[in-house]
Amino acid sequence: MTAYKTAQEDRVPLGQKLAFGSGQLANQLFPAALGVFMVVLVMSLGMNPVLAGLLGALPRLLDALTDPIMGFISDNTKSKWGRRRPYILAGSIISGVSYMIMWQLNPENSELYNFFYFLIVSIFFYIGYTIFATPLIGLGYEMTPDYNERTRLMAVGQFMGQIAWMIAPWFWVIIYNESIFDSAPEGARILAVWVGALCMVLGALPAFFNREMVVPDKDKMKTLSRNELAANTLEFIKGIKLTIKNKPFIKLCGATFFIFNGFQTIAQFAFFIIVYYLFNGDTAAAGGWPAWFGTVSAFATAFLVIPIVTKLSEKFGKKNAFIIATLLSMIGYGLKWWGFNPDNYWLMFMPIPFLSFGIGGLFTLMMSMTADVCDLDELNNGERREAMFGAIYWWMVKLGTALAMLTSGVVLHLVGFNEEVKVQTVQTITNLRIADIMIPIVTAVIAILIMWKYDVTEEKANKIRRALIARRGKVQHQGENE
Repeated sequence: MTAYKTAQEDRVPLGQKLAFGSGQLANQLFPAALGVFMVVLVMSLGMNPVLAGLLGALPRLLDALTDPIMGFISDNTKSKWGRRRPYILAGSIISGVSYMIMWQLNPENSELYNFFYFLIVSIFFYIGYTIFATPLIGLGYEMTPDYNERTRLMAVGQFMGQIAWMIAPWFWVIIYNESIFDSAPEGARILAVWVGALCMVLGALPAFFNREMVVPDKDKMKTLSRNELAANTLEFIKGIKLTIKNKPFIKLCGATFFIFNGFQTIAQFAFFIIVYYLFNGDTAAAGGWPAWFGTVSAFATAFLVIPIVTKLSEKFGKKNAFIIATLLSMIGYGLKWWGFNPDNYWLMFMPIPFLSFGIGGLFTLMMSMTADVCDLDELNNGERREAMFGAIYWWMVKLGTALAMLTSGVVLHLVGFNEEVKVQTVQTITNLRIADIMIPIVTAVIAILIMWKYDVTEEKANKIRRALIARRGKVQHQGENE
């Protein structure tokens, strides 16, 4: 399908891609680690699954509300350091330190104390995470104007991001290793310090090494001051309205909401199925099997899915690549019924090459397509608003995550999961396995239907780019032509 060759000037140097990828690694290490650490709340701190679900949901709802505000601020920041990089640096520090503090929980404390302690600190964590992640996503959208180079850039970012999902499953093994820590809560307290520090370093690298786009028309940027608060509030609301009126973008948001929501709802179920179905609740016997399942999934995504999806995108277009990847993931989810087999533990890896196409294809393609949509928005409205688009997109993702975390806890409760016993009933495990398969398949079908008439093709994207160049010339990045 590719009819256009990427110009040398539109290519992002490898060093730039790696710096952006390091930010994406930090961006994904936080949620990857949280997914593992949250198990400690239920299994080792004795917290009710519904309360644990609320701890996953409530701060994310606040986080989702602050995303568009941060997007507006970043898009309209005028400083000699740029619109994105100061916030990326500050946000990486705030979120890293907050993550360390958030997990300083003790089983001696009451369930109510641990609940409110975690809730309050996690609010600070998610504010810092928004300050970091929203400008980072906006930065990625503006690093190249080329249709296919955008996919290649996002592929590198997602490839490096998958490192988080390769190592995060082993946090469970480390936390529950009695030769390392006296208890799982102690392991979570200490390991959280290392995770927070690592994310701070990785998250800061894009602030130092990536170049931002020079805004073509700075006169259209808003002045951020208290005197302009009323006017900026109106412009902020107007910007949100313009963003959600963009029909191709809404399709991207809708499809992502259902794919990611389905995935997040059942994300912890594999852990519970392995421990309670394959090993009858014996965490010691389960050993590293849950970790290997997560690590192999991430390896498959990084080394198999992302390269294949990138090639599919260049050959068939981004929308068609998304549909193909989603259909393959549905096959993988179905294979989990036979893959989780108490008579042969190795079969759990059988579905992975297929189901990994779901999330691996989703964010590689959707982030690239959102960059295309930003060009369409500039053509229609005359402004560059990458961070606002990124904020609205990730607002929707986080809203879906919050609902998924709550839904996950509710589903565990509805299937009859009892956190106080080691051996679950046969009916509970059967219901959990059915939910683990059917929830993501149903949401995948809905996502495909939403994307069926998405129309920003490579040809259309290049027409938009030519129209923009004719209007305001080619965009420049910091350091070019100096």
